[in-house]
Parts: sequence; C-alpha cells; structure tokens
Amino acid sequence: MALFVKDPEVDRLAERLATLRKASKTEVVRDALRHELEREEQAPGLVERGVAFVRELHARAGRSAGQPIDKDFVDSLYGDH
Repeated sequence: MALFVKDPEVDRLAERLATLRKASKTEVVRDALRHELEREEQAPGLVERGVAFVRELHARAGRSAGQPIDKDFVDSLYGDH
C-alpha cells in the first residue's frame, strides 16, 4: 500500500535529509520512522515513570522528614484527639 504525503513541509524536510544523506526520500522516511519506533518502544512505560517519580520524592524527602504515622497522628487528622 502506498503512502502519499501532501504536506509541503514534510516533503521539504524529507528532500533536505535525502540530499544530506545522498539517499532517496523513501529511504530517509523509512529510517526516520524506524528510529522513532525504536525510541518509543524503549521509552519507559507509565508504571516505570510512576515508580521513578515516587523514588525521586522519597529521595528528596530524606529519611528524617515528616512525623511517624501512628494512631495519635491519624486521630489528629479527624479531630478525634
């Protein structure tokens, strides 16, 4: 199945890269798409980014930050103490 791109900027960018690489527009578009697919597939997923975010928060907070979470603390949140 053929791919037809009707965007003049995309055509200009493909032509420019093809000229620099001394290759066809098809080759540079194929290479660019492969590169972007590899980059996306190697990017960390949502869970990995979330875990990294939480680890960074823990690292910034340090071990001595905050108060212990015990019954008295929880009761104070609800005004029961």
